[in-house]
Parts: sequence; C-alpha cells; structure tokens
Amino acid sequence: MDFVIEGIDYTSLIQKALVLLFCVALSWKMIIYMCNMLNIEQDPIRVLITGAAGNIGYAIAPMIARGMMLGPDQPMILHLLGIEPTSRSLEALKMELQDSVFPLLKGVIATTNVVEACKDVNIAIMIGGYPRIPGMERKDVMSKNVVIYKAQASALENYASEDCKVLVVANPANTNALILKEFAPSIPEENITCLTRLDHNRALAQLADKLSVPVSSVKNVIVWGNHSSTQYPDTNHATVSTQAGDRPIKELVTDQNWLKNEFIAEVQQRGAAVLRARKQSSALSAASAACDHIRDWFLGTPKGTWVSMGVCSDGSYGIPPGLVYSFPVICEKGSWKIVQGLSIDEFSRKKMDDSARELAEEKGLANSCLNA
Repeated sequence: MDFVIEGIDYTSLIQKALVLLFCVALSWKMIIYMCNMLNIEQDPIRVLITGAAGNIGYAIAPMIARGMMLGPDQPMILHLLGIEPTSRSLEALKMELQDSVFPLLKGVIATTNVVEACKDVNIAIMIGGYPRIPGMERKDVMSKNVVIYKAQASALENYASEDCKVLVVANPANTNALILKEFAPSIPEENITCLTRLDHNRALAQLADKLSVPVSSVKNVIVWGNHSSTQYPDTNHATVSTQAGDRPIKELVTDQNWLKNEFIAEVQQRGAAVLRARKQSSALSAASAACDHIRDWFLGTPKGTWVSMGVCSDGSYGIPPGLVYSFPVICEKGSWKIVQGLSIDEFSRKKMDDSARELAEEKGLANSCLNA
C-alpha cells in the first residue's frame, strides 16, 4: 500500500530512511571490525642477545622489552645467551625482566646452550666476544673470536629463523661480522651487519654540542669504515635544521681545522674517554645505539635522513667488495641500501681508504686464524 498525502510519498521516504539506516549500521559494523583487526596482537619476534649477562646486555634487555627497538606494538620473546660462569647473572637478569612486567615481553629464555638460544630467532644481537686486554696481540684476540663466532654462526645457520637479521656489536665488530657471514652462508649477506651507529650518534652529539643546538636537529653525518680508531666521521653532507631550513654543517662551523682534526679524534676516541672516566667500557650508549640500528632497519629511516651501518661492501665508493664496511644507508621495509652519488673529496678519500686497508688486514688475520 502506498501512502501519499498532499503530494508527499511517505512510502518512498520510509524506504529511503530504512536503506540509510541499514547503510549506517553496516558502516558501523565495518568500523568496529577494522578496529578489532588493528587491535589483534602481532606474533612475538624472538630476539637473541649473546653476552647477555654483561653490562651492554643488562642495559639493552629492558630497552628492547619496553619497545624502544621494535616499536610500542610489537611483542617479543628474549633469548639470553651467556657462558657457564655467568649463568647465575643470566638467571638474575631473567628474574628482573619478569619482575618488571613489561607488557610487550611474552617470554624470556636464559641459557648457556647456544643451540637453545638460537632456536627460531628472528633477530640476533651479538654482544658476546673475547675482549682485548692489555698485553694481548691482535692475532691472539682474533683467534679467540674466530672460535666464538664460528660456533655461533653454525648455530644460527642451523637453528635460527630463515629471515634472521644479525647485528654484531662485539669488537672487532666488522671482522666478527665477516667471520659470521662466512660460516652462516644460508643467511643472506644483507642480513648480517655490524654496529657503527654508536660512532654515528657520537658524531651527532659532538656537532650538536659545538653548535649549541638540539641533537635531533643534526642529521646525515657519515661514519665510514671500521669500528676502530681508523673510522672516518664525515661532516661534508651533514646538515642542521634551522628556521630558515636545513643548512650545511660546514657553513655553520667556520673552524674547518676543528672539523678535520679535533672533531674526528673526539669521535674516534670517545669510547676510550668513557673507559677512562668510568673504568668500564660504554654500555648504555652502546645498547641505545644497537636499538637505534635495529629500529631503523625494521621500521625505516625518516625521509631525507640516512644513518651509518656496517654492511657488506658491494664496491660502492671504491671500497673492495666483501669487506664489512660502514656506509651511509637508508632503510625501508626491513631492507637497507647504500646511499649513492655522494661527492668524495681528497681528504675523505684518504681516510676511507686507510680504514679499508685496516679491514683488509683484519680479514687476512682472521683467515690465517681459521687456517691455523
């Protein structure tokens, strides 16, 4: 029956109103469904920390558990690996992590068994290594680390997740990463990196202090080469954000002698300065830098910004292929790529080549230890 009064078709109006109500209800249900989808908890990522009972391990574990490395919505399970003499400290760290009730932390495995530690891990942060102590020759240190990284590489090769991403922190970081790459051939070489983000962050901090600006306003410094005293912190492409836009560091720091001498030495020797003052090596800043490295690798670098990472050279900028060398990189969707096309002046070329030569020497030393 149609209801038409004084020219108004109420039947049609009622039908339209019902259709509108149906559409609103359907849209509301879709909104609720999408919100529920967004709230579905992600699967936890398994993160291995070797040398977890040490100072850096103690500093980095709560940072990761709090979401500083993988973001505020990504749950994780921590795999803590130590050596037998540190087993009680390792268990204590596990207890403290549990007692801190981090919402993102879905489990903690503390073990001295390398196979158990590497089982199904998605990220491996390699902090454990044999440190150089006074009186030790470089070859002695290298031979001990070759044994450690050969064994851990084998465990990662056989038991880690096939997409495992590796960050080597223990020194000599570049060459330890190279050893690991050799003995874990199924892990893509682009998934094996070493930490030079600490040097990168130190360079940012020194420049910010020199210019009395927030460190967040300084970007695009580069640390080239080895994580050693031959590393080259390069300011030629660095900028500072100002009200007038980004301005080159070289325009704002008029003392070029400071940039080429004191600044470089300060960054190169910062770790030694911390050691002298603290009587222990850098731990908090190293842990923070490792979180920065993994976070940018997984979540991406901000647009227009690059960071420094030790990666396998593809021959870019004349660096011999195969060396694990620090380059400027940008990251997106879990992958990194070397920034190309940057101009290199004569001063920079020499510094970069000096560090490459040192890495080639370390590679030869590592090979001699492997063949011994």
